[in-house]
Amino acid sequence: MPAPISVVIPTLNAADSLPRVFMALYEGVQEGLIRQVIVSDGRSSDLTLDIADDAGALILQGAPSRGGQLRRGCAAATSEWLLVLHADTELQQGWTAFVSQHLSTGQPACFRLRFRAQGMAPRIVAGWANLRSQVLGLPYGDQALLVRKTDYERAGGYPDQPLMEDVALVRALPAVTSLRCDAVTSAERYTRQGWLRRGARNLWTLTRYFLGADPQKLARAYRR
Repeated sequence: MPAPISVVIPTLNAADSLPRVFMALYEGVQEGLIRQVIVSDGRSSDLTLDIADDAGALILQGAPSRGGQLRRGCAAATSEWLLVLHADTELQQGWTAFVSQHLSTGQPACFRLRFRAQGMAPRIVAGWANLRSQVLGLPYGDQALLVRKTDYERAGGYPDQPLMEDVALVRALPAVTSLRCDAVTSAERYTRQGWLRRGARNLWTLTRYFLGADPQKLARAYRR
């Protein structure tokens, strides 16, 4: 029986973080869960593609738009399940036990968010994100997404947009379950801009999106 999961990773100059992501995924290969890893690249100019090639990933290239990159990557997947993972997010050791147990439910799932940073502020921001996921069923992409490909396709897939593509998809899926396992992600934007400021900005971006703002304009503001 073939391994049930295709991992899809959107990349853009991710050479610094990608090796750590692949190391965490190797557990899934050993446990017979991962059939293929797809790196959907947005024309990186660093060593991202060399690292992906050395890891044996299937590499796709196209215009740099996270939604578009994810859409291309998921279209190329050949497994029953998709595991969509950001290029700066690694799964907690032991993640395969939680995923293996969950697959029989057939439901979409996300991981708990944890930042690669110490202190009260990272715990508070991650706590809010995890509460939002559990109560509102609205995880972001940095929590990773595990979904059957048939459910993904039935929901229309990722829209080709540079931001909020994760929210658009999740809102079209059946209820997303939170696994009791962490996705550990980069805190770089928060440490650079300030935890309170970045958190408030993310909430304002989500509000504007729900009110109908253009994702292209939101993406430009988000990168500042």
